[in-house]
Amino acid sequence: MSHGNSRQITSNQTGPSDKIVDLVTKHLAHPSQKPFNQHTLDAFEQTQLWLENRKTPIILDACCGVGESTAVIASQFPDCSVIGVDKSALRTGKHQHYAQGTDNYIVVRADLNDFWRLARKANWKLFKHFLLYPNPYPKAAQVQRRWHASAAFADILALAGEIEVRSNWKIYIQEFALALTTAGFESDLEEYRAEQSTTPFERKYWASGQQSWRVLSNLNISD
Repeated sequence: MSHGNSRQITSNQTGPSDKIVDLVTKHLAHPSQKPFNQHTLDAFEQTQLWLENRKTPIILDACCGVGESTAVIASQFPDCSVIGVDKSALRTGKHQHYAQGTDNYIVVRADLNDFWRLARKANWKLFKHFLLYPNPYPKAAQVQRRWHASAAFADILALAGEIEVRSNWKIYIQEFALALTTAGFESDLEEYRAEQSTTPFERKYWASGQQSWRVLSNLNISD
């Protein structure tokens, strides 16, 4: 779900959508009942088999794109099992270019709407959960396509762990924080900068002088 260029985001929104609270409340009360896509069922089964003999904490890198972030995270957390998921076969197919010599991660192509639901059904409890530069869908009318305003948000919360979401659009991060608050979780919102970028988009944004923002929350604890 990473978005496809490094240009500054333009939006007809000037602040967080006033629909966030209602959307989050609705989705938490009414879980998605849509049928699963077969390719995601297959990808999840493949992931479960990979995890079978691994007894290490699970880190999910959602919207991983080409999987550079997955490889970086795996090198940072060598004692964890790191799973990168992206819906684009074109992007996941390019992963070999970004691969690193660690055996504690995999990159799979799957629809995250389904993958998160399947992980929840399988009672996964994550150690960490990364959502790095998801497609912001910046038009006001697209608000329900943002993860925090979609049915998937309930599944994200149920997977627990420490979640970190980054975007170069501050409103996205403000909305995600508002969604977390609505669901009863505390969060920290801050500007983000590091010595090394984690994803190709992050590298491009910083090179073009854009800021990154992130929200952090411990989903193991609710009010």
